[in-house]
Amino acid sequence: MKVWLFLAALNGGLAVTAGAFAAHGLKARLDANALSVFEIGARYHMYHALAMGLAALVGRGPAAPFATAAASLFLAGIILFSGSLYLLALSGNPALGFVTPIGGLAFLAGWAMLAIAALKRD
Repeated sequence: MKVWLFLAALNGGLAVTAGAFAAHGLKARLDANALSVFEIGARYHMYHALAMGLAALVGRGPAAPFATAAASLFLAGIILFSGSLYLLALSGNPALGFVTPIGGLAFLAGWAMLAIAALKRD
């Protein structure tokens, strides 16, 4: 679980960087809608970096496989959901939007796995 906690911390830092980039580097370059899309990506990135860290802390004993699944799904969601929103905002290519709901489903599945992990914990 040490690796998942490391990845959670790394993603938390990346989410802060993305948010600061949006606020300071993109504000003058993107229209309000694209900036909002980018900021949503950064917000969900942070939420799920924290959730990944929580999964890492819960993952002991019988809860470990479910916590690992949760952390994996949170990471997949960050890549698919937040990543697609970042690319959509920066490129303006609406075709990238088809990936976003898949990332959202990964987030939902991650929360379900985290709930199961909580129930399995010693």
